[in-house]
Amino acid sequence: MVDVSLPAKWLLRIVAVGYVFFLVAWPVGLVVQHTFDAGLDNLTEALSDEQVAGALQLTVMVAVWAVVINLVFGVGISLLLVRFEFPGKRVLSALIDLPLSVSPVVVGLALLLVYNGRDGWIGPTAESRGFQIIFDSPGMIMATCFVALPLVIREVVPVLHEIGDDQEQAARSLGANARQTFLRITLPGIKWAVVYGVVLSLARSLGEFGAVKIVSGNITGQTQTATLVVESKYQSFEQQTAYATSFLLILVSIACLVVVAFLRPKRTH
Repeated sequence: MVDVSLPAKWLLRIVAVGYVFFLVAWPVGLVVQHTFDAGLDNLTEALSDEQVAGALQLTVMVAVWAVVINLVFGVGISLLLVRFEFPGKRVLSALIDLPLSVSPVVVGLALLLVYNGRDGWIGPTAESRGFQIIFDSPGMIMATCFVALPLVIREVVPVLHEIGDDQEQAARSLGANARQTFLRITLPGIKWAVVYGVVLSLARSLGEFGAVKIVSGNITGQTQTATLVVESKYQSFEQQTAYATSFLLILVSIACLVVVAFLRPKRTH
């Protein structure tokens, strides 16, 4: 362990706190301050705005679907990566991190090229059968799933490595089937990793902007999510409504983290 003098420790603390303050706390605090400049009037006006209310409902719907899909596939892919050996395993693991390194706008454009109904690879066939993907909720859900894909997996994989598979093998040797082994052995061992992954995925899904803007078309009252409403209201000089909507998104994200912090079991020493 590196021996650090007391002045150096205080300097490191000041630098760390200052970094977080100027990058996170101050900007978020200004949003909160502007939201309550006129008391609760900004919030009530925002919630009574049909455009904002519809956008919030759409945002919740898209985020919930994205979280559920990423939860199912995230846990499945995590088990595949940790418990099985197969050709291309490292390639799959690398591809999972792709959403973290690719711009969401690029993701939206890629989905648009594949699924748009005019000259996409799949879109024309889907639209000919009455199923629209791009400029509708399916495309928005797909884009949100893409950007939040790694979050559940990267929380669950380390825990699966840590707990090992001894108990799972013992359960199978005693006659437990795959379903029983997963529900009674594997899932209890990874439940908190799953919870954290879901919370991070939810927060990321609620705040997605770039990819959703490309695939949704940003149609007012139809495919406009809360983040797109913030941009629209701010650019149309309705800043107070933009601040209030931003505050609601911040509030939901903070609430998720607080709930997890209270639900997390305390470690006993």
